[in-house]
Amino acid sequence: MAKSPQPGTRERIVHAASLLMQRQGYEGTGIKQIAQEAEATLGSVYHFFPGGKQAVGVAAVQHADQEFADLLSAALSEEADPAKAIAACARALACHLRDSGWVDGCPISATALETTGRVPAIEQAVNRAFQHWRDIVADTLRGAGFRESDAHDLATTVISTLEGAELTAQVFKSETPLTVAGEHLARLINSYKG
Repeated sequence: MAKSPQPGTRERIVHAASLLMQRQGYEGTGIKQIAQEAEATLGSVYHFFPGGKQAVGVAAVQHADQEFADLLSAALSEEADPAKAIAACARALACHLRDSGWVDGCPISATALETTGRVPAIEQAVNRAFQHWRDIVADTLRGAGFRESDAHDLATTVISTLEGAELTAQVFKSETPLTVAGEHLARLINSYKG
């Protein structure tokens, strides 16, 4: 059996920055810490990211965006019924959060809160991430026959609710906020079915 290739230095830097920012935010994460966590030199970090911490931060948000999008897409594809798929997605998020010891919630929320209005490049990357996640949910709903306007509005509600429920679950160290949110989102989605 062939070994999977080891990630390159750039990938290790981005992954380390993403994980650190998820757990301690953008402001709490330094370039030296990213380099240590990635087992890279400071020179390597600046080689791949001449824009410094902000450039690493944008790449980390983009990485987190794709990781969460993959998790969201996988959870939504498990069920043909979008209401059941959203409830399954909430359960998957709850399990992931529990398995991380309640430390790996939304991959960008801490960064989003502390950079809004202060670090435009990261704010834009965060904005694109939220839109990306909303579009994934909206595509699922449209694929199930929901009208465009309903799919968009419901998707916005789903992402906003899951974000809030994930934070609450993390604070209380309990899966319940996410599972309850998933059940109620499923009811809301079902109420739009004709």
